[in-house]
Amino acid sequence: MTGRAALRLSRLRRVTAEGRGGRPSEARGGKPRRRGAQPKVVALGGGMGLSASLAALRRITGDLTAVVTVADDGGSSGRLRDELGVLPPGDLRKALAALCGDDDWGQTWARVIQYRFQSKGDLHEHAVGNLLIVALWEQLGDHVQALDLVGKLLGAQGRVLPMSAVPLELQALVKGHDPARPDDIDTVRGQATVALTRGEVQSVHLLPHDPPAVPEAVAAVLDADWVVLGPGSWFSSVIPHLLVPELRDALTETKARRVLSLNLAPQPGETEGFSPQRHLEVLARHAPKLALDVVLADEAAVPDRDLLTEAAQRFEAAVELAPVARPDGSSRHDPELLAAAYDRIFRMHGRIGPWR
Repeated sequence: MTGRAALRLSRLRRVTAEGRGGRPSEARGGKPRRRGAQPKVVALGGGMGLSASLAALRRITGDLTAVVTVADDGGSSGRLRDELGVLPPGDLRKALAALCGDDDWGQTWARVIQYRFQSKGDLHEHAVGNLLIVALWEQLGDHVQALDLVGKLLGAQGRVLPMSAVPLELQALVKGHDPARPDDIDTVRGQATVALTRGEVQSVHLLPHDPPAVPEAVAAVLDADWVVLGPGSWFSSVIPHLLVPELRDALTETKARRVLSLNLAPQPGETEGFSPQRHLEVLARHAPKLALDVVLADEAAVPDRDLLTEAAQRFEAAVELAPVARPDGSSRHDPELLAAAYDRIFRMHGRIGPWR
């Protein structure tokens, strides 16, 4: 860890401890948390994978924070980013929608912010929520305050934070990106392009190379009882969190327990043909110091549990298999089933509990 990053982490630990009257370890290793208290959970990711995780987690805890990637450069988000120089709001909007309640208020607002205009003009395909978020950023001049205000309006059951306060560019080294040169390795730029590449992604990195983390996101990770990473687009939504130095250091040093939630199927493009264990192998290459407590996978998506268990041992993690897919056969998580899996993991592997 760099000296600057270590100093920031030290300050964040002190602020976190003073804000709640105790050190992070006191809730888990020292003074026991009050029986019946809800776990503090931080979920990291982006896009529909993070939305699935949040829709499940909000069913089992009211103390939930989403930390969201900000490298999107496609669609409405990409246009707003190019025109106004703002963070891409799309994944932040999706996270807020996933945190809306199941009552009429929550579901109405979830539909409103997800609504996209259809026209022949400049508004075509812009999402209402993207415009609302960007308007508040420009009005308030504060990313976190604006997102908190949107969450309050929606009645969101949790908090949404960007992982960095600067727009990021995702770049990947891809073998065979050009089918005419299958053995060549090219640099592919942009999250949207990386996600759809026909080649084999070797590694990813961010520009700028040393982006600053949002302090509230780092503090949330250090203060958590559980950190959930994934599911989601592996190279473009999950791994980027490990490329922000302060956030990676917080994920390595936090006293929270860490669960990695695997995808239900390889993603066409960036993880085509990946086995469950290969997802872990590429994660280890990008974050060799990261430790995990649990790797969660759908039991029907794991053809060889022994190989997955062996790969998980690299992270010192246990493997938990559970039915978490929707029964319609699609590669989408069922919120209720995923919530049940998370709840069981929190109870079985946590030092404290039950929380409800």
